[in-house]
Amino acid sequence: MNSMNNPRRQRGGTFLGFILGLVIGLGVALGVAMYVTKVPTPFSNKNQTRSPEQDVVESQKNKDWNPNGVLQPKAPASAPVDGTVTPLPAPATVPAVPAEAARKEVKPAVSADPLGDLAKSKAAGADVAAEPFQYFVQVGAYRTQAEAEAQKAKMAMMGLEAKVSEREQAGRTVYRVRLGPFDDKAAAERVRTKLESAQVDNAIVRMQR
Repeated sequence: MNSMNNPRRQRGGTFLGFILGLVIGLGVALGVAMYVTKVPTPFSNKNQTRSPEQDVVESQKNKDWNPNGVLQPKAPASAPVDGTVTPLPAPATVPAVPAEAARKEVKPAVSADPLGDLAKSKAAGADVAAEPFQYFVQVGAYRTQAEAEAQKAKMAMMGLEAKVSEREQAGRTVYRVRLGPFDDKAAAERVRTKLESAQVDNAIVRMQR
């Protein structure tokens, strides 16, 4: 009798275990379903209606959107302006030179004939005082400064230093090229002779000192 009842008990235990497993599985599935319904799923808000204010904000964002904004460098932050001025570094001080070292005694050159030198200096001073004029040798007067500069360069090639002066003449500007000044007429004549040997037209101009 015991051997006949054992298979029935085994089948009853197996069936009961199957029922319990099925009940537990349904409970787990029900819990998962309730959790999923409570948790918001992605993209579930796409079909929700938005207020007009949200539409305006969204359109403003789309309007100001710049596709190259990522590539553009950010503007550096501006330094705060607080009215203060950064002081400049103090200039390097130069050590003062003592007055005794800066002031050097210059001794006059000793001449072998002081009386003769004094007489010569007085004679030169007398000659200058006796000559109330100074002389120039003019080598041209031109309408344009470019022509005058060209003549000045020509004089420099001859070893003579000329100057260009501008003057109003008959309502027009004239550019004169002159050599000098010379303290006496003899010096001006020597320069004039050199210019004539080079076939350069010139004229001696005398002016009051």
